[in-house]
Amino acid sequence: MKRKPFIAGNWKMYKNASEAVTLVQTIKAAAHTVSDVTIVICPPFTALGVVSKILTDTAIQLGAQNMYSAPEGAFTGEISPTMLKDVGCRYVILGHSERRQYFKEDDILIHEKVKTALKYSLVPIVCLGETLAEREAKKHFDIVKTQFDECLARLEKDDMAKVVIAYEPVWAIGTGKTATPDQAEQMHSYIRRLLNERYSQEVGNRIPILYGGSVKPDNTKSLMEKPNIDGALVGGASLKAESFAQIIIEAQQTHEAGINS
Repeated sequence: MKRKPFIAGNWKMYKNASEAVTLVQTIKAAAHTVSDVTIVICPPFTALGVVSKILTDTAIQLGAQNMYSAPEGAFTGEISPTMLKDVGCRYVILGHSERRQYFKEDDILIHEKVKTALKYSLVPIVCLGETLAEREAKKHFDIVKTQFDECLARLEKDDMAKVVIAYEPVWAIGTGKTATPDQAEQMHSYIRRLLNERYSQEVGNRIPILYGGSVKPDNTKSLMEKPNIDGALVGGASLKAESFAQIIIEAQQTHEAGINS
């Protein structure tokens, strides 16, 4: 089963509000012919409001890069799920490796955030992935399984079916290195097997598993041709409208070629 392609752009801590407007308008124009790809843009918090207005009446969805696990409260500097919903978000990235590395987020906290996102009808894009040292020590499957167990495996079946998973080998994020399509597919297939075993093949077949790690227009096709790679969580290339649009187009064309082959 080949799922509908899913391309998400994580802008990280780039683009002020006016820059975001220019970028999203260009992306909207460049991708206007794409019809069968789920497209999500995740700007910084300060640009969510203006971007949301531009995306009205388009097929492009709005996402956030993080959120806290409570709907409100005395949590200085945090953003709640209700605030994200209010500004028009449908998706939220949770457990990104940069949140784990720089802000010491652990699997238990990420699990609480995932549960809260689902409670408030936000779709969590949950990130799993190993460091270079963990891969070289041949612990990459164990690391991803632990993250899966702690972040996801305690969810109810109906909730799990609403989740998007992103496999992001930490050693390939912002480094210019990319897991080979075979390396990525091997891990995606492993995650799919975990889903099938824990939740049923029906749920496992339904959930998009994205690849994140230096995705560019020139490697999108080779990644998307793999049976368990359903899309991409794009970093740097999502900050350039032409590159991001080309990734989306490559995803759609590869999907269509697979259906027609």
